[in-house]
Amino acid sequence: MSSATGIPQRTPAAGDAREDEPLLGRPGDASQPEEKGLQNNLVIGTAVLAQAGIWILAALVWSGVFMHDLSLFVVHPLLNSAGLVFLTQAILILQPTHTQDQKIVGTHWHFTFNLIGILILIAGLIIIEYNKGLDPSHHWKSVHAYLGVLTYILIVVQALVGFAQFYLPNAIFGSVDTAKSVYKYHRASGYIILLLALATVCAATYTPANSGLLQIQPWAVIVASVLVVLGVAPRIKKYKFGF
Repeated sequence: MSSATGIPQRTPAAGDAREDEPLLGRPGDASQPEEKGLQNNLVIGTAVLAQAGIWILAALVWSGVFMHDLSLFVVHPLLNSAGLVFLTQAILILQPTHTQDQKIVGTHWHFTFNLIGILILIAGLIIIEYNKGLDPSHHWKSVHAYLGVLTYILIVVQALVGFAQFYLPNAIFGSVDTAKSVYKYHRASGYIILLLALATVCAATYTPANSGLLQIQPWAVIVASVLVVLGVAPRIKKYKFGF
């Protein structure tokens, strides 16, 4: 059974620890209590590690920017780090949901956080493309640039597929069941994209723009990124992938 939104109605039984078990920890470490509001999902279990990591990462970028002379270029890292904060919240708020009502409300907020984050990221892309257009000799000269473009593309595709699955399952996929069957791939690709986005930020610290201007320490960004992963990964529920 599934709802008109394409969200499967399968809910693990209260005593079924195996189905509701995250990759690490106990089932309750990553499950939204029915008496708690959705905002609790942002800090439940290991989410505090992810929050610490993503806000430290953003603080590193923003402090690195504002400790030096401002220019058009620095708007790019400011916007991208802010966009990544919102994308991380989108994951954290949905992960612990397990009842049908929680999933529906959680997905609406998941979409909202993602929409805000993607709009901010697109603004960051426009800024850097305009800036590079002023001096094309420095365009496509780093791993960061190629990872960035790949990440942008995958994020947009991921968002469009997710929107279609939840809001337009019949129109796009032909049926709710077909849309539902793609959910596990959407979840898996979402985690992969998060890793790719974090890798892109880490790669940015090895560019001439950082070493010559912002001077953000690569090790600090890597540690912050690892904290995000350590906070998100243990909350992944195996049953949501069909095993």
